[in-house]
Order: sequence, then structure tokens, then C-alpha cells
Amino acid sequence: MKYLTFILALYTFALHGQKADTIRMPGESRGQILRISLEKDRNYGHPVLVFWLTKPDGTYLQTLFISQTIGKGIYPHGQVKAGKWLPGEHRHPSTLPFWAHNRGIKANDGTFLPTPDNPIPDAYTGATPLNNFVLYVKADSLLREKVILFFEINQPFDFNEYWHNTRYPDSQPYKNSGQPSVVYAVMIDMANPEPEYFLNPVGHGDPQGLTGKLFTDLSSLTTALKMVKKIKVEVLSPGN
Repeated sequence: MKYLTFILALYTFALHGQKADTIRMPGESRGQILRISLEKDRNYGHPVLVFWLTKPDGTYLQTLFISQTIGKGIYPHGQVKAGKWLPGEHRHPSTLPFWAHNRGIKANDGTFLPTPDNPIPDAYTGATPLNNFVLYVKADSLLREKVILFFEINQPFDFNEYWHNTRYPDSQPYKNSGQPSVVYAVMIDMANPEPEYFLNPVGHGDPQGLTGKLFTDLSSLTTALKMVKKIKVEVLSPGN
């Protein structure tokens, strides 16, 4: 009986008691600190993701955190040499297209992706967390207005019956993605913040990464909506 109780306790911990990784991004500005807590769901495997801020009208303000593969334009298995996978440059415009087009910086190849020659600065990039995590990020300046916090996430090769691997047979970016990125958002009053905010899904990105359009119909998504269980945001005073 004691053995059974022990096993049940371990099972309960595995489901509900996973320790969250803490990630603190460097920042020298006087802006507010945001504490973002993400609880993953059952289909969270090895995604890429990004958090960023815009004005209420959608005007881009800043990136807060982005997976370094996208932010630097270098993938750990980007090229093959001597029969081995080595880090190398790769272009995946379908990965986080809503963020990329909102940021609005076009590379020489016509995409809106960062490149090794023009990457996102280190202060905003990091390895994608593999566990539940608490992320501390900082606004570039002290904000006294309402802003939108966006979150976009995508998992490679995540196909389903609707987003099958022959839906766009001539699109290699789509074949690397499958179900498109999922976009979450919440409006935050930075001057008079609530104790906590929660992000909710508001749409998905362009499945081929050709535009920055937000598609609000999520009915075709399945496992893509099971990557994230909850995202909570708290606005902390500068210096806390």
C-alpha cells in the first residue's frame, strides 16, 4: 500500500508539480520588468517562440524574448559537412511570421527573418525552454500607456488532417511547419497594471510565412493548441 501511495505521489508530481525554470534576461533600461510564467501542455515538445510588445494599434515596439535559432538565424542542424550535421544558417519564414512581419525588417533574401549578419541582440535571445518556465524581461523604456503583449509559438512538422504535408506541395517553408504558428495576446495597462494578466489565443500566422496576416479562425488547429496550458504575466516595478 505504501508503494502504491508513493507511485501515485510521483504521478501527481509529474502532472502538476513540475519545477519551472527561471530565465532572467539582461537589461540596462529603466523600463518595467515583466514576469511571464508559462505552463506547458501535453504537446509542448521542441517549439520556437517569441514574446514582444506593440502599441494598441499594432505598431511594433520591441522584442522581449525569442528562441535563438530564429533570433540568430543559425540552426544546430543547419548544414551537412563530412557526413555530419553542423550548425548553419537556415531560413524558415513560416515559423514565426506574425512577429517577423510586425517587426518589419526585411533581409536581403526578401524574408523578414534575422540573419547571422543582422541578428537579434543577445539581451533578447535564448535557448527555447523545454520545461515550464518563469521569464523575467524588461521594457526598453518606462511605459506609461497601454500595450499589447504578443506571444507566438510554432512546433516543426506538426501536421494534422487539415494541415497535411501535401496541402501546399510547392512550399518548402510550409513543409517544415505543418500547422501554423499560434498567436496569443493580452492588453496591459503599464501605467496602472492589474495584479496579473493571462494571454489567450487570438489567431494563427500565415502557414507559408508570406504575409504578416493574423488568421482568427482556429478551428482547423488541433495539437498546435495543446502546446501551452497557461501564460500569466505580472508587471513589476523597475528595479524589482
